[in-house]
Amino acid sequence: MGLYKFLRPALFTLPPERAHRLTIHSLRLAGLLPAHDKDDYILSQQVLGHDFSNPLGMAAGFDKDAEAMAGVGRVGFGFTEVGTLTPLPQPGNPQPRVFRLTKQQALINRLGFNNQGQVEALHRLSVYRAKPDSKTGPIIGVNIGANKESEDRIGDYETGAARFASLADYLTVNISSPNTPGLRDLQASSAVSEIMQRVRAAAPDCPILVKIAPDLAIEQAQEIAALAVRFKIDGLIISNTTLSRDGVADSKYVAEDGGVSGQPVFDMSTRMLGQVYQASQGGLTLIGVGGVSNGRQAFEKICAGASLVQLYTAMIYHGPFLAGRIKRELAEILRANGFANIGNAIGADYK
Repeated sequence: MGLYKFLRPALFTLPPERAHRLTIHSLRLAGLLPAHDKDDYILSQQVLGHDFSNPLGMAAGFDKDAEAMAGVGRVGFGFTEVGTLTPLPQPGNPQPRVFRLTKQQALINRLGFNNQGQVEALHRLSVYRAKPDSKTGPIIGVNIGANKESEDRIGDYETGAARFASLADYLTVNISSPNTPGLRDLQASSAVSEIMQRVRAAAPDCPILVKIAPDLAIEQAQEIAALAVRFKIDGLIISNTTLSRDGVADSKYVAEDGGVSGQPVFDMSTRMLGQVYQASQGGLTLIGVGGVSNGRQAFEKICAGASLVQLYTAMIYHGPFLAGRIKRELAEILRANGFANIGNAIGADYK
């Protein structure tokens, strides 16, 4: 953690959302700094039609409005996922709505898709893409969602896909946030089938993933995976936050509504990741997210079937240069286990 272990106590005196805004502003400045050292070749691979110099990504929810894409790349991430972005701006749920569970290295949040709307983010992404250095920056995914008051939520996903298809390196359909009432109902097979068909038609040439909840029954997760193959969806992100309070029962915030992220989600999300990988027989690109804070945990996600790995909560507790440490540890672990390239380790637990 280095310097961050001395800065964190001061940062944690601020409300979580204020500290988050300070971090975004800092990373916007970091975008002006020289790029980080070249990534170890053992971490490089082609996924979703793009060359990833390393498998580590910033999860959605951090850079909601596409403000700090260059900075995220400068601190070592191979890709970043902006959003969740809804067609219209919305303020989200009333504050306070984010709670630090420091002992468990976790968060509870009920943000509710707070964002400035797709039009603002579309402009920022267009400006960024026009810059020459964007070609050496991180791969950029765009996470799309539905407005809380929308009368046609499936139509909202179609709108987002059409808007960002030409600018995003991939799109993520977020139907698994627990903080928009009724949103997780869209994970039912009839609804998710329609979403997949309409989003694929709206963005026929852009890679598309669907983000699912760790609270699904494994049979339902496997059904979604089968539908993804059927409707030519490229992959799944496993997983979003959980409504379970296992592992955080002794926190003073345990009764707060919202989804839990961070360390308590690692085991359940990794278990689901492996089960979906087995069921899809490697036919889908899987991104593993939930509780990753070191190279060993990233390696476990990859061996369970993840081609790529995302984090967010861990950076709050370990600082902005966590990505560099995880990459070094992951490269060492890959070599120690006899892998010549990260691609050979994907799904190794089941091969």
